[in-house]
Amino acid sequence: MDTQAQQTTSEQTTLAFEIGLLLLLALIWGSSFTLIKVAIPSIPPVTMVAARVTIAAILLLLIARAQGHALPRRGSVWAAFLVQGLLQSALPFTLISWGEAHIASGLAGVLNATPPMFVLAIAMMSGRGRQTVSGRKIIGVALGLAGVAVTMGADALSGIGTTAPLAQAAVLCASLCYAVAPIWGQRFSGLPAIVTAAGAMSCAAVLTLPAAAVLERPWTLAPPPVQAIAAVIALAVICTAFAMVIYFRLIHTLGPLGTTSGSYLRAGFAVALGTAWLGERFSWSSLAGMALILAGVVAVTVPAPARTGKTATGAPSRN
Repeated sequence: MDTQAQQTTSEQTTLAFEIGLLLLLALIWGSSFTLIKVAIPSIPPVTMVAARVTIAAILLLLIARAQGHALPRRGSVWAAFLVQGLLQSALPFTLISWGEAHIASGLAGVLNATPPMFVLAIAMMSGRGRQTVSGRKIIGVALGLAGVAVTMGADALSGIGTTAPLAQAAVLCASLCYAVAPIWGQRFSGLPAIVTAAGAMSCAAVLTLPAAAVLERPWTLAPPPVQAIAAVIALAVICTAFAMVIYFRLIHTLGPLGTTSGSYLRAGFAVALGTAWLGERFSWSSLAGMALILAGVVAVTVPAPARTGKTATGAPSRN
């Protein structure tokens, strides 16, 4: 095998691994909706978010220290971590928890699948992004959103513009946060993913703990049941700590648009998990929607074939 062929094979293997991580991340975050449903009846939303990010921050700090990583000391880096923690966790987690208390979960799922559209809009409004956004990626974003709508069903869209507009706006604002977060997170490319995750989650904990204390006074609440506590621990360890390490890696390998395309997959996994674990009804429209989602993710993340004799790059353009 010549050098060029070996390089192409290596790049394809690397890309396949990154897309596999994207699938894993979507599965993990898709399962978070089920865990939140278990915890939210007995644990208020801000308190749940504060517990989730605090446990995750402690775990990530311990892992980073065990791996011999030193946390940054510069104040400018921690200021950037604070913005990242706000955009990626503290604000969207709270907005979604509040929004889902007032609108149907299906509608929330569709609205929460819009980050790739926001990323695409931001990229097209910026000089460099406008040059790198291709028609293929635009089609991929549209296919993915259509797939989410088909998967969730027409009933999920029936309340748009009529039911609790403030709650809908809250979920859309959370999606905007999820779109801006990976763009902001690109500035941490020189740091290990575990360090970035630990710093961002530590800042998210600093933001949410006082908010929970002031707004919900969790020490006055009745002790939650064991299953609710277990759900919060799973949210913290798997859906936050472990997921954030994957997330910050993907920002650097697949780019913001490729990473946020996982929100389409997350919606599909949420439906599949609901069918498998909660006995929810599965329809052929769900299968068709998932096919559209996969087509959209492939269009966004997999590079187009090179049009010249040169080898295509191994990682998608980081839009």
